[in-house]
Amino acid sequence: MWFQYKVRLTDQNMQIQKRSQSLKTKKANTMKRAQLYVIALGLMIAFANQTMAQGVDPLPSWQDGRTKHSIIEFVTKVTKEGSPDFVTPAERIATFDNDGTLWSEQPLYFQFVYAFDRVKQLAPQHPEWKTKEPFASILKGDIEKALTGGKEAILEVLAATHTGMTTEEFASSVREWFATARHPKTKRAYTEMVFQPMLELLDYLRANGFKTYIVSGGGCDFLRVFAEEVYGVPPEQVVGSSVNARYELRDGVPVIVKISELTFFNDKEAKPVGIHQYIGRRPIFAAGNSDGDFQMLEWTSAGKGARFGLYVHHTDADREWAYDRESHIGRLDRGLNEAGKRGWTLVDMKQDWKVIYPTGPK
Repeated sequence: MWFQYKVRLTDQNMQIQKRSQSLKTKKANTMKRAQLYVIALGLMIAFANQTMAQGVDPLPSWQDGRTKHSIIEFVTKVTKEGSPDFVTPAERIATFDNDGTLWSEQPLYFQFVYAFDRVKQLAPQHPEWKTKEPFASILKGDIEKALTGGKEAILEVLAATHTGMTTEEFASSVREWFATARHPKTKRAYTEMVFQPMLELLDYLRANGFKTYIVSGGGCDFLRVFAEEVYGVPPEQVVGSSVNARYELRDGVPVIVKISELTFFNDKEAKPVGIHQYIGRRPIFAAGNSDGDFQMLEWTSAGKGARFGLYVHHTDADREWAYDRESHIGRLDRGLNEAGKRGWTLVDMKQDWKVIYPTGPK
C-alpha cells in the first residue's frame, strides 16, 4: 500500500516537473520571438527611413539640372564622413544676403518702403516736413523725387524713422507695418514675397548640419523682427547694418535706445569684415544676388577646402522681375562677368526655379 502511494507521488512529481519545464521552454521561446520581432521591426523602420530619405527631394521647387545637382553634390561631399572634402559641423557656416537673394527687392528695398510709410505716419508730429525735402516729396507720394537726394536723403529718412526710440518700440512698429502693408504690384504681404526655392535651400543646409546666417546691407534690427519666423534664422544669426545705441532707465525700466548715428554699413567690402567680427568663422557657402555681395563670395571661396558661391540672377520678368547690369536696385555686373571663371553657381531664376513664392501663381 505504502509502496503504491510512493510510486503515485513520484509520478505526480515527475509530471509537475515536466509541466514546469514545458512552461519555462514556452516562456523562453516567447521571449526569443519577441526579441526577434523587435529586431525585425527596428530593421524595417531603419530601412523605411532610409528609403524615405532617398525618395524625398530636398529641393522640390528647383528644376532638375546642373544648378540643383551642384548644390546637392556639394552638400553631400562636405557632410559625408570619410569624404576627402568632409567638413566638421562646427565649420559648416552658410551666409545669405537678404534683399534680392531671399526675397524680392523691386521696385524699392522693402525697408525703404517701411521708412516712407513711417514718414507719413509721423508727419502730424513734424509739420516742418511739409516743406522740407526729402520728406515733402514722400508726403506727396513722389518717391522718385525724394530719392534724387541720394544717400544723404535716404540716411536722413532712416534716421527720422528708425531712431529716437527703444528697440522694443521699433520692433513693434515694424511688426505692425508687416501686418497690413502690401506690395504695390503683387498685392502680397511683404513676408510672402520670399523665394520658396531659397527657403528650401535654407532648410536643406540646416538638415545637414549647417548654421545659416543672414548677412545683409539692410538694418539688422529690421531683419531680426521677422527673420526667425520667415527664414528660420534666429536674431543672433543676423548680421546687418546698424546704428548706435545707448542704455537708459525709463521710469525705472532698463531699455536700449536707438541713436541717429550709423555705426556699420554692411555692404561690399564690409560684408567679410562683418562676418569676421560677428560670426568669427569663414563661411564655406555664400549666396547673394548683386555686386554688393561680390566680396562676401570672394572671401568665402578663398578659404581652404570645398567652397560654394551662389548668385541669384533675376531673369523672370513674368513671375518676378528681370534685371542685372543696369538696375538701380540689386545691380549685378561684375558678378555676372566673373561668376563662371571663379566657379560660382549662377542661378537662372526663370530656368532653375519651378515656383518663385511659397503660394500663388507658379
